[in-house]
Amino acid sequence: MPLSKMAAALACALCTAAHAQPVPAAPPAPALAARAWLLLDATSGQVLGAHDPDKRIEPASLTKMMTAYVVFQALRDHGVALDTRVTVSTRAWKVAPGSSRMFLEPGKQATIDELLNGLLVQSGNDAAIALAEGVAGSVEAFVARMNQQAGRMGLASTHFSNPHGLPDPQTYSTARDLSMLAARIVRDFPGLAGTYDATRQYTYNRITQPNRNRLLWLDASVDGMKTGHTESAGYSLVATARRASGNVQRRLISVVVGTASDHDRTRQSRELLEWGFRSFETVRLYAGGTPVGSPRIWKGTRSTVPIGFERDTYVTVRPGARIERTLVPASPLVAPLAAGQRVGELEVRVDGEPAWRLPLVALQPVREASWFGRTWDGLRLWLHGLGA
Repeated sequence: MPLSKMAAALACALCTAAHAQPVPAAPPAPALAARAWLLLDATSGQVLGAHDPDKRIEPASLTKMMTAYVVFQALRDHGVALDTRVTVSTRAWKVAPGSSRMFLEPGKQATIDELLNGLLVQSGNDAAIALAEGVAGSVEAFVARMNQQAGRMGLASTHFSNPHGLPDPQTYSTARDLSMLAARIVRDFPGLAGTYDATRQYTYNRITQPNRNRLLWLDASVDGMKTGHTESAGYSLVATARRASGNVQRRLISVVVGTASDHDRTRQSRELLEWGFRSFETVRLYAGGTPVGSPRIWKGTRSTVPIGFERDTYVTVRPGARIERTLVPASPLVAPLAAGQRVGELEVRVDGEPAWRLPLVALQPVREASWFGRTWDGLRLWLHGLGA
């Protein structure tokens, strides 16, 4: 289902994203020379195209997306602050010689803010270790948090053994899971997403390093998110871009995994994003909290109940497509009802063809009527043959 309760658990179009059905009769996707890829419209939560999205892959430094998520959680929950200072351990300093680093020095201190720049701009493996130790007390405790969070997000094909993504058989993911993770970062931390991963270069310890996401120089709409590379994984890139589509600000997330070079991952990610923006448009069906109907409710303190969507609801279609909507409330609706309780579906057809069934909820609670009111409505239901 393209929109589930992106709403509740994944709470908005951003999260059920990777489980969504493709757009009906989508234009053919570009041919990419990657092990796996996926393009997600994070605004509607719909997958626009994919190749081997559930194939197990080595995420390499894309792992640092989850590292950042867990650090962002700690900042939100006041476990640490951006100016919290972390003493660099020997373990952080000695991380795999020759791998990406921000050049931390053992025994010296760095702030969480500096380490996040080192993690997301410079892709420092030493930064990943220092953040893990600074946030959770140890790398092992931090990795446990990473895997717990993957479970809560429903990333069933993802597991981490370290916070940096250096090769390990127990660090793996899929293009679909990575798109869901990227969508959650954007949705859950709008004030932090793009703050670091859209920065083009960062200087630490008098050493300036550029962001490895070359799209930041090539496309002004790109505002993140992370590159990855090892010899065994190839070159990968998760990119996010935001552009206007009519009166809607669309966000696309591309995941391109296992290309042959930095140039290839950049070119193919750009091609995929351009295809998505050019070939589809995203339409807001209803604003969150706006009633789409007021069906009859029985045995309640009121006779009707406003129903709709808790959040803005979008669909992605071909430009100019005809969208038809049919309200299908549950029958009969019987009090009590809680606000947010599912009470039916909206059937959506595109150019006459069935496309989606989106869950509708009660926008207001309805209490039970008095004994007399319940009895009277029960009799009326029986007479109508509804039997509730």
